Amino acid sequence: MLDQVINIAAVTVLGVLEQAYFSLQVIYARRKYSVSPPSTTGPPEFERVFRAQVNCSEYFPIFICTLWVTGVFFSQAAASVCGLLYLYGRLMYFRGYSESAHSRLAPLYFSAKVLWLLIGLSCLGVLNSMCQLYLGLDVLQQLSSFLLQN
Repeated sequence: MLDQVINIAAVTVLGVLEQAYFSLQVIYARRKYSVSPPSTTGPPEFERVFRAQVNCSEYFPIFICTLWVTGVFFSQAAASVCGLLYLYGRLMYFRGYSESAHSRLAPLYFSAKVLWLLIGLSCLGVLNSMCQLYLGLDVLQQLSSFLLQN
């Protein structure tokens, strides 16, 4: 069983480490710009770092859930690749947003597309598993056979 989830577990750990890195950047920005907790406002440079971290944290539960559902019900390889792409996109988003609000847009759109892909694959995987369980029909295998014939 562990070999079936090791890659998505590794991506999960990388994601947690990335979130920790973002949190540390907020701590450093607080010190650099003299913004004491619980304040969330200050110079624009601080606010961009803070907002980047909060935005990444807000989407993290969605990412983790869809990563695991995709990995378990669709494909560990597809989930892992999408997961790494998403984490890369979020890192670029964080760095871009920390520099300027405009620099966050391209990485934001990239990571959103990858997240929507994970959502779609997780839905497809769960739907296929339900069809197998309740109808005895493997939709993905049928689709694969159809595509290979044409």
